[in-house]
Amino acid sequence: MDDVARVLARTAPREEPPEPGLRWAAVALVLHGRGARDAELLFIRRADRDGDPWSGHVAFPGGRHDRTDTSLEHTARRETREELGLDLDVAGTLVGRLDDLRPRNAALPPIVVRPFVFAVHAPVALTPNAEVKSAFWTPLVRLLDPVVRHEHAVAHAGTRWRLPAYRLGEDVVWGMTERITTQLLLHLQEGALL
Repeated sequence: MDDVARVLARTAPREEPPEPGLRWAAVALVLHGRGARDAELLFIRRADRDGDPWSGHVAFPGGRHDRTDTSLEHTARRETREELGLDLDVAGTLVGRLDDLRPRNAALPPIVVRPFVFAVHAPVALTPNAEVKSAFWTPLVRLLDPVVRHEHAVAHAGTRWRLPAYRLGEDVVWGMTERITTQLLLHLQEGALL
């Protein structure tokens, strides 16, 4: 994954400035493979939970920054360990970061998500906790297939939107997860890795 690290290091990720009342979260994009062309990306399907605006969605492991976390990178590592039993301190290497993102829907909480990209060195066992319904790996090259690109219909408060998405069988990657995934793919394509 040295090639992925080199490409991600070319551009400094955009960071959101802190502001009062803003919450912070971090996610881990976990890659497995020798290089980008044979790499697989780890997704989770969140468990259905009342009061969770992302309940049941396809996402990356991650969550809110806790005041005991030493950094947002620590948040991504801690949440991945808690949600999947995957210890990135032991089984992974940080290979880069992507731009901070905020939800586009004003009805969602004011939060900034910082994505971190990790590579795992060998096949890993995943043990989802109660927050995670399932976990699955998808080849990066599959996400480039035009058949997988999709528009996802979303309805909220009487309004309907059609948003860009990736359809992976029964799983649909949309919203912030789609935006983060697309950002990673664009970096890798611009670096001629995909």
